[in-house]
Amino acid sequence: MNRPEMIEIPTVRSLRRGWKPHKERLQGPDGGHPTAIRFHRACSWIQRVEDHAEAADEDMDLVSLWVSFNALYGQWDQRGREPKPDRKSWREFVDALWKLDKDEQIAGLLVEHKKLVMSLLEDVYLSGYFWQEPTADRAKKSGKTKYSAQGWYVEKRWVMILDEVLDRVYLMRCQLVHGAASHNSSLNRQTLHRCVMMMRRLLPAFLQVWIDHGADKDWGTMCYPPLTTKQTG
Repeated sequence: MNRPEMIEIPTVRSLRRGWKPHKERLQGPDGGHPTAIRFHRACSWIQRVEDHAEAADEDMDLVSLWVSFNALYGQWDQRGREPKPDRKSWREFVDALWKLDKDEQIAGLLVEHKKLVMSLLEDVYLSGYFWQEPTADRAKKSGKTKYSAQGWYVEKRWVMILDEVLDRVYLMRCQLVHGAASHNSSLNRQTLHRCVMMMRRLLPAFLQVWIDHGADKDWGTMCYPPLTTKQTG
């Protein structure tokens, strides 16, 4: 594919405007359609990031952006009666999204922001392999992912690239959510900033594909649907 022109990040307002015809069509007499609810939930958390841009709290920005992503990919395990594991769910979601993305919007974004992608892939502190045994030898080996990624770009292995990126952002997300980092820590500012910048670009792209091609797809059983008093009483 040719190198795309610089793409402006869509705002929540523009995404909602694009989604509105689908929302009105999907809404039935019983209320919210699962696909519309997922979209609404995702946008609400991106809106939180937009609304608090002046606060410069990237710890909370990353958590909010991942919650937005989770609203899209989360799946309910009917047998286990609990949410399915994150990685399994988002990989299935991403695979489905790629098949719908006929315009190659996500691939274009990965090309446009290749420098940012590579900075994430070469960051030792975002490597699960490194943290299994944080030694100098492991740090050296984990940094070699960037060389593999150069080949993935040549071969247009976009799913592989995106999966690696999300896996690394997820590690940062887990550090924050599970209390493995201090709020506003001076140790992770650059790494965190890159993760936030990546998710701020990826999520609108995911939602744009959702708007253009995914409104009528079955995205699976949603976790914790909104219930009325009548349903729970």
